[in-house]
Amino acid sequence: MTAVSPDAGRIWTAARGPVLIGVIILFAAVVITLLRGGGEGGSLDPRSYRPEGSHAVAALLEQNGVRVELTDNVSSVEGATLFVTHPDLIDPERLSELSRRAAATVLLAPATEVGKVEVETRQPGCPLASKAGPATTGGFVYEGEQRCYDSTLVRTGTVTTIGFGAIFTNRDLDEEGNAALALALLGQHDRLVWYLPSAADRSQQKSFTDLIPDGWKFAAWQLGIAAVVIALWRARRLGRVVPERLPVVVRAAETVEGRARLYRRSHASAHAAAVLRQAARDRLTPLLGLPHGEDPSEEIARRTSRSAGSVRTLLYDEVPVDDRGLVALADELDALENEVRKG
Repeated sequence: MTAVSPDAGRIWTAARGPVLIGVIILFAAVVITLLRGGGEGGSLDPRSYRPEGSHAVAALLEQNGVRVELTDNVSSVEGATLFVTHPDLIDPERLSELSRRAAATVLLAPATEVGKVEVETRQPGCPLASKAGPATTGGFVYEGEQRCYDSTLVRTGTVTTIGFGAIFTNRDLDEEGNAALALALLGQHDRLVWYLPSAADRSQQKSFTDLIPDGWKFAAWQLGIAAVVIALWRARRLGRVVPERLPVVVRAAETVEGRARLYRRSHASAHAAAVLRQAARDRLTPLLGLPHGEDPSEEIARRTSRSAGSVRTLLYDEVPVDDRGLVALADELDALENEVRKG
């Protein structure tokens, strides 16, 4: 019978092309995601001139006598304002320690919010930001000792938390009172440590799957489910094994004659003689009550008039024979077997 269900090798041969392409695309997406996360030109980077960058506010701070120090691994914050652009990438204990050491701390959209609101122009509603006036705020809402802009900007002690970073970007800095508010928050002291957390400083390391966009994850799940469905479809059982009737019945005599013709065509008379002797030994051993493989020559000599030497020569001789010698050997083996049976 011929197997029709594909084995693992065939399935892998058919699927390795699409799998390889998927792996390459996934790897490229991860690399692009990682490369976009840092370097010049990134979001809220004081070196970046792009709309989402923060070069404009950094330049204004320096014009007002504030020294801006960009870092991705904070070492010294004493006497300085610490601005953390991605506080969720830092271990909370380390962030608390940095906040205690810094003269003032500004956290941008940490994951400690109590709600969310739309991003729009809001009035300060508190003495803390009264000089800045209306500004573009929103995003997350927080609890704090001092609450401004509908609680999207709060201050507790020396730590200020803001729910959205539009006021720090090149695109929105000149809107409403955004520039005044940004300078008020980041220019509290003569030195500003602008902290962009890097991969080396991420105590809360994101997993590999966290770096993959949600759309890629959804597509990967779809491809996985499709692959499972296809595998189940191709590997389905075809039912119980059904024996097939052979189209032609070959008689045993024809099989023997065919093998004999093959031996004769290949001039394998020596091999044919060895086969005849082995077959004779296999038939004689059980007749004599001997274990399989034991030399029956001595026992045959006791039951017949032949000598043990002549019997051993007949059963084990390896001298090459021709076709006539092969016929004579077959006759002698038949005669020996008949003598044993009669004896």
